[in-house]
Amino acid sequence: PLIGNYGLIPEDAEGKCFARGYVVRELCDHPSNFRSQGTLESFLKAHDVPGICGIDTRAVTRILREQGVMNAMICHSLPEDMEAALSAIRAYRITGAVAEASTDPIHTIPGEGVHVVLLDYGAKRNILRCLKKRGCRVTVVPHSTSTEEILALRPDGIMLSNGPGVPEENVYEIAQLRRLIGQIPVFGICLGHQLTALAMGGKTVKLKYGHHGANQPVTDGSHTWITSQNHNYAVLADSLAGKAECSFWNVNDRSCEGLRYPGLRCSTVQFHPEAAGGPHDLESMFDSFLAEAAEEKRKKEAEGQHAEG
Repeated sequence: PLIGNYGLIPEDAEGKCFARGYVVRELCDHPSNFRSQGTLESFLKAHDVPGICGIDTRAVTRILREQGVMNAMICHSLPEDMEAALSAIRAYRITGAVAEASTDPIHTIPGEGVHVVLLDYGAKRNILRCLKKRGCRVTVVPHSTSTEEILALRPDGIMLSNGPGVPEENVYEIAQLRRLIGQIPVFGICLGHQLTALAMGGKTVKLKYGHHGANQPVTDGSHTWITSQNHNYAVLADSLAGKAECSFWNVNDRSCEGLRYPGLRCSTVQFHPEAAGGPHDLESMFDSFLAEAAEEKRKKEAEGQHAEG
């Protein structure tokens, strides 16, 4: 489809631009949206992101569907040393993605409701909006925050955000979650879902071509929802047998889309219930998590009154 016809709308941005390249068939140079403040090309140039148009993206899609996700290089002409270019493409790896995407430093958004610590692995801003509109006080902490530092903030609940990269690469973060889960209500989204599974002894697998877009169907066995997703890895539910229950799975490939950890007040989902723009069918999951956080807050208040008595 035509790309760039909405134009650039800064107030709709979800944070920094992390794209490494942009490939389209047809690029719109003249946006028609009355809110537009610039073109897609000007946005990419401002963020030093290379782009290319005139590509048969349907042909690229067919290749990826058969061969799976692969590395690629954008160039204005064929390299003179093709073997060196292919070697560079094969060797390319993304590392330290969470550290690059995470927040710095710790900051708090005031609110009168429950206190939620948002562990930021690359959080979308709409997670904060969803919590703020429910009256939460939110403390956003970077990916490198220790269990002791988190508990010292005395939160009523912990939210684990989405984020980029290979899940298993985050060894320190997984170790901290292993110590944290079970002490306080936890709700994880996307990468937070994957890291929680790894912390609990589970395994993840790289999907052939991942789940991308705002039209991914998931089911709990009785209802089906359309969700927004953007990930290449999935949790193997069988690797958590006896520790977790699969709460959602993908209708198309039956991969795990959600987990509940009985007795630990912990649940996670692979999709984005906070998606914007995209389906809002499962934004109610925030309410389920905050109900547990509110119970934690009442427990703390009761313990405080007992101690004073």
